[in-house]
Amino acid sequence: MNRTFTMIKPDAVGNGHIGAILEKINASGFNIVAMKLTKLSKSDAEKFYQVHSERSFYGDLVNYMTEGPIVAAILQKTNAVDDFRVLIGATNPAEAAEGTIRKLFATSISANAVHGSDSDENAKIESNFFFKNDERF
Repeated sequence: MNRTFTMIKPDAVGNGHIGAILEKINASGFNIVAMKLTKLSKSDAEKFYQVHSERSFYGDLVNYMTEGPIVAAILQKTNAVDDFRVLIGATNPAEAAEGTIRKLFATSISANAVHGSDSDENAKIESNFFFKNDERF
């Protein structure tokens, strides 16, 4: 079994989509290993998205990610990272496949409902960012 990290972003939380997104995750064979509702501070958002700090959208991304609560979760399944990337769909919801989370719940490229780790290494880093005091991870 592999693990991946996901975050239901402020737009999807604010629009009441937590339950529907979790239902799709469960129906796709993922086990939720850990989950919490939290709100990112500006400092935490800047640290989490440090990889994008030189990009033009960084400031807007930090502001967006701190505007409301998020749901952070660790998911487990064979081939978790790749399977979850398929389930969430393309970053641009207009290009996302039918039935994907972003096609169903995202409103724009920037307000794209969910984050999903892009590698096993990043899944571990991102999971530890949110669940660092939990010895299971």
